Amino acid sequence: MTAQAITGRKMSANNFFATSSTFLYRRRAFFVGLLLLPPLLWFGIVYAGSLFVLLLQSFYSLDDFSGQVVQELSLSTYGQLFSSPANLDIILRTLAMATAVTFAAIAIGFPIAYYMARYARGKTRAYLYVGIMLPLWSSYLVRVYAWRLMLAKEGIISWLFAKLHLSWFLDALLALPVIGGPALSTSYFGMFLVFTYVWLPYMILPIQAALERVPENLLQASSDLGAAPRQTFFNVILPLSMPGIAAGSIFTFSLTLGDYIIPGVVGAPGYFIGQMVYVQQGTAGNIPLAAAFSVVPIILISIYLVVAKRLGAFDAL
Repeated sequence: MTAQAITGRKMSANNFFATSSTFLYRRRAFFVGLLLLPPLLWFGIVYAGSLFVLLLQSFYSLDDFSGQVVQELSLSTYGQLFSSPANLDIILRTLAMATAVTFAAIAIGFPIAYYMARYARGKTRAYLYVGIMLPLWSSYLVRVYAWRLMLAKEGIISWLFAKLHLSWFLDALLALPVIGGPALSTSYFGMFLVFTYVWLPYMILPIQAALERVPENLLQASSDLGAAPRQTFFNVILPLSMPGIAAGSIFTFSLTLGDYIIPGVVGAPGYFIGQMVYVQQGTAGNIPLAAAFSVVPIILISIYLVVAKRLGAFDAL
């Protein structure tokens, strides 16, 4: 190929790119749409499409005689879901655990986030960030099984209570109805501890980010107007931190609702929603009931978001 031909091809390519750039520059809406097309297709097909299929499956039913899915729209699967006392018990058990974990994460995470945002500086803040993020760098399963070993009857927690001569307190805790059990590793209280530990970082970080956005001049103005520190906290800091609390609670609440590994490894016998979805679509082969169980967390989270919005939790976003 001659040098003249190569030069001609380069000029043609340059002209093409120049024309294309001019065309896209003059039609910015088309250019933005072109950039958004790949992620929108991914979101629409992979996420929204799979969610639509899931919702559609929940309106099918399972033929008891043949064991085949009947692809006719009906509410029979939802009737089976909400008419069975066992299924309602699973939903209420999961909802109670998710609520308890969320409130515990707020109670523990808010003081830590407040200290990080208002007082921690330099290396102290860096160490706190590393301490919060460090558990997330290890395997989820490793953390859960490590907690199972610590909560076991011969584990380090029982050993520590014995060394402190507090075994009576641990025995009294395990003797409590509902939350107790033979050991912490086989009790709902032990499951609650593991859930709170695993999801706590997802509560601390959003609250800390929200508290950092609270303007300092508002706190100074509150003090200048004669407000006590307690009044400043409840009337200024807490309302402005509500978006962070709402965001963190969405994480902890929804992740607890859908988790099936922790209830299977730690805690008393008794299914949770995540386990029922796994069992119904796997061992039992009841895809419609598994889909109906999957819809329950979606409904609960939607209700929570509506209530949080009405309470003004997202006004400062």
